[in-house]
Amino acid sequence: MPRMQVYLPDDLYELVKARGLPASELLQKAVRAELRRLDLLAEADRYVTELVAEVGPPAADQRARAAAVARRVARRPTRKVG
Repeated sequence: MPRMQVYLPDDLYELVKARGLPASELLQKAVRAELRRLDLLAEADRYVTELVAEVGPPAADQRARAAAVARRVARRPTRKVG
């Protein structure tokens, strides 16, 4: 397995060490989660682009409704990854 050197701010390093957390495992999970998040965002962008090409751009009232739904979803508590 390739190795990579990662730098943490002093305070974060101390917290990880004090709790005995497996830094390498945490980093792997965080990197996987971020890559998945970026892939999903890219796929959503592709889908929206295709949808706009197929049916045209949304009307102002549709954009407002979508923004309201997005705000409501953003206020939901987040779930733990992994």
